[in-house]
Amino acid sequence: MPIPTPEYQQRPELLIERSFAAPRDAVFKAWTDPECMAQWAGPKDFVARGDQLDLRPGGIHRACLIAPNGDEHWVSGTYIEIEPPRRLVFTHAWERANGQRSPETVVTLEFTDMGDVTHMRFHQAFFDSFESRDGHEGGWSESFDRLQRFVEHDVFGS
Repeated sequence: MPIPTPEYQQRPELLIERSFAAPRDAVFKAWTDPECMAQWAGPKDFVARGDQLDLRPGGIHRACLIAPNGDEHWVSGTYIEIEPPRRLVFTHAWERANGQRSPETVVTLEFTDMGDVTHMRFHQAFFDSFESRDGHEGGWSESFDRLQRFVEHDVFGS
């Protein structure tokens, strides 16, 4: 492993790996079908509402995560790579109330078929601060808990 340099340390990234007792096609679909995404996207107690999902390289995705207090958090980006059901790469940025966007990150998802289990590798880079990275880690982790319930129980009724 390389020794972290000051430049490297200033470019925080996030890596989360999860395994799901569900077919790879189902996990990939959960990320690419607006009706599926509405069932799990967002932290605990948030409601997701999709606005746009143009699943093709160069296509736009946009959604709103509604907090329990009603605050709306809009996120959008562009699809870069789509290799069903193996890989998905897209940009991710929050839309701010002043019309500006947060610094854009790139999300790379890899789905590996391991028989009865799908392994998901989630990588997001680069954040403008460690605080932003840590906040995203908490939100994504709660979302992935919801994703797990969705693909393992809600979809297949196990």
